[in-house]
Amino acid sequence: MDYDLIVVGGGIGGCALSAVMAQAGAKVLLLEASEVYEDKVRGEWIAPWGVTEVKRLGLYDLLVGAGGHHIETHISYDENRTPEAARSTPAPLGVFAPGVPGPLCIGHPHHCQTLFDEAVRRGVDARRGVQVMSVAGGAAPTVTFRQGDQETTATARLLVGADGRASRVRETLGIPLHQDAPHHMFAGMLVEGAPDWDEKVQAIGVEGDFSFLAFPQGSGRVRLYGSYGLDQRRRFAGPDGAQAFLEAFRMECSPDNVHLADARPIGPLLSYFNNDAWTDAPFAPGAVLVGDAGGWNDPIIGLGLSITYRDVRIVTDILKAEADWAKADFTPYGEERAERMRRLRFTAGLVSTLEAEFGETARARRDSLHDRASQDASLRAHTFAVMAGPEVLPPEIFTPEHRARVLGEA
Repeated sequence: MDYDLIVVGGGIGGCALSAVMAQAGAKVLLLEASEVYEDKVRGEWIAPWGVTEVKRLGLYDLLVGAGGHHIETHISYDENRTPEAARSTPAPLGVFAPGVPGPLCIGHPHHCQTLFDEAVRRGVDARRGVQVMSVAGGAAPTVTFRQGDQETTATARLLVGADGRASRVRETLGIPLHQDAPHHMFAGMLVEGAPDWDEKVQAIGVEGDFSFLAFPQGSGRVRLYGSYGLDQRRRFAGPDGAQAFLEAFRMECSPDNVHLADARPIGPLLSYFNNDAWTDAPFAPGAVLVGDAGGWNDPIIGLGLSITYRDVRIVTDILKAEADWAKADFTPYGEERAERMRRLRFTAGLVSTLEAEFGETARARRDSLHDRASQDASLRAHTFAVMAGPEVLPPEIFTPEHRARVLGEA
């Protein structure tokens, strides 16, 4: 079986890349392990700069038609401020990318299935329930896989690893993965029955030993996340964990959270360590990595999908520009991605210090930043890295000196 592309992994990145390249005339084999996409408590919020990438790939109308929901306003709550003060300074989210009204939300399983179906519609040979037995890059990339009782070996001009954090493609190719230590714990859950939460407003807030994030999905559904200390890793374990998680959202600083705490869970509650991971060069002879396979950003700033869509856009641009893929040069992709991920690691580390550390010292740090940022807007520049993209800011923002200024340590 001969193809132009074999894509291992049928999540967001794999399906998007397959659909785009099939549209460009490539013969694509897409291999996905799961039979049904499940809620993995990640991947439903696309930052404005990521929405721009979706548009450049020609997939925006598809996602909006599948129920994609734009958020237009952000509110930050804090135990140092009254709810009235927080609501008096909402941040408009339509100012970060031309023609983008704000972040785009679409549930992860539905998002994956929508892209998978579109890939099939565009002619991709898409297989589900596949067990990849072996992969090889080089001058003649091959993949051997089992589907049911049948074992097949396929060859291609290029192999794409889109197989997530535990990427077999990355491991087989010998591409080193670097990781830092976990920063904090993170938990998430999807709820419904919150019609009184404004569906155009996302919010974050810190009170006591818990930091929350709420991203409405439309129709009374909201994706909830919470940050808490590593020393409380089993805080929401056990049969009462989901209810305990919801109760943590009842905060004096954000009275509207009552609508979230009283909502109904409709997905799993998953908790996990948060950290960053990266590769120096997400490619090897005959192969390239996209999405989490090439390393990931701490989910506290929610940029997994935006990172993936930019990966897909850059890689597909390179492939569409070079007829002889043996000559395709992924060096510019690797260089851009390395700097992008470095800047986002810096940003996530700053946000983690501000929003996922607790106690009097952390509270005083946030209070100090609020006062100083009212006089010096550059102290909030990391917001633009999240919403508009890390490349829009000058290099000096991503330095130890700037971090010290933001945290009041200069």
